[in-house]
Amino acid sequence: MPFLPYRRYPKPAETQPPVQFLYRPTSVPELAENVGVWDVSGQGGAAARGTETTMKDETTTMTRGKTGPGIDWIARAQRVAAELALDAAEHDADDSFVAGGYGLLKREGFFKAHVPVELGGGGASYGELCRIVRILAGACGSTGLAFSMHCHLVAVAVWRWRNEGAPTDGLLRRVAAEDLVLVSSGGSDWLQGAGVAVKVDGGFRITARKGFSSGSPAGDLLMTSAVHDDPDAGPTVLHFAVPLTAEGVSRHDTWRAMGMRGTGSGDVEIRDFFLADAAISGRRPQGKWHPLFHAISQLAFPIIYSAYLGVAEGARARALEALRRRVPDEGLILTTGEMENAFATAELAVQAMIDNAEASRPGPESTNRAMIGRTLAGQAAIRTVERAMEAVGGAAFHRAFGLERAFRDVQGARFHPLQEKPQLRYAGRLALGLDIDG
Repeated sequence: MPFLPYRRYPKPAETQPPVQFLYRPTSVPELAENVGVWDVSGQGGAAARGTETTMKDETTTMTRGKTGPGIDWIARAQRVAAELALDAAEHDADDSFVAGGYGLLKREGFFKAHVPVELGGGGASYGELCRIVRILAGACGSTGLAFSMHCHLVAVAVWRWRNEGAPTDGLLRRVAAEDLVLVSSGGSDWLQGAGVAVKVDGGFRITARKGFSSGSPAGDLLMTSAVHDDPDAGPTVLHFAVPLTAEGVSRHDTWRAMGMRGTGSGDVEIRDFFLADAAISGRRPQGKWHPLFHAISQLAFPIIYSAYLGVAEGARARALEALRRRVPDEGLILTTGEMENAFATAELAVQAMIDNAEASRPGPESTNRAMIGRTLAGQAAIRTVERAMEAVGGAAFHRAFGLERAFRDVQGARFHPLQEKPQLRYAGRLALGLDIDG
């Protein structure tokens, strides 16, 4: 994509009504029925309903089913990306959420793109979803990354519906019908979970503060967890959804970061929120690898790292656009070759992650492949942008050139789980036949 000057959508407060959450409060039973995303027993949705469950095949089903008639999601993403690129620099400069970009994505149907057609969605395949994120992030890293967080929640729900017969269709139908935006708190939870769940009559009282809640300024449902100190089972992580408009739930504009400044990844505070027993979608032991997290690892990280691949791709394109106007010397040629090798490495690593997601069953081995890919893709994406800046030289130090923002944005690839050292530990323990929870 060519480098474009930026412009800014009108700020919502100036010419548009404030962002409205589409979620409307429902009764607790309705919430539990329609938003119960995960059975985390490890046995799947059929087991949760008391019926037998088996995998349909030795491999997973990612693209089976109907596709959206006449929708070229890639062409649509490219068209939208050209609009996103116009505002990326200004959102970065003033730490503002990419509200206009999110509004554009919603109008174009991207939040329901991966929902199966038979559930009212756009029917985009998993591979198409990763490609969409990559294209968007090449134009605006913040929009691509924030959108990837919604996408991976949808992808896990779709996978479980197709492969386990899990009752996630209620959530998916609502995403399609209401254009719901899902927000993940995974960056502040992971295996340990975060927040406190205190048992009371009929449910729990939840108190938590969830950082890295990307997309929360425009979000409808926070998919999150909290820890209950169960006297019998020990520390137990409860999974549930919280409407971002619910009483006791508030957002804090705390996102002042080195890069990805427009993701709206501030804190969401949950204070004394009543969670009914019926609204708990799953329970698991704290701090242990679990089937849910193998599914998340396999499905989420190819999408997330497609965003960083997109940032690297955009930086590469900007650098080449400038470098081709120069008379090259040997040093420039070699540095450009290093950039090309790094980008090819990132591209190959992400594609391997996508292949793993489309063809594997979640488990320790598929998680290992996903996390190795996550490390290699992140390192190579960072190296691509570094070499792009080195090849361009001093001009790249200027914000107006665009590479400086890409350099800061791509650093976020370092910080998602599993970070490099925990990933190496996981891979090493698995290779040596040791317990991955050890």
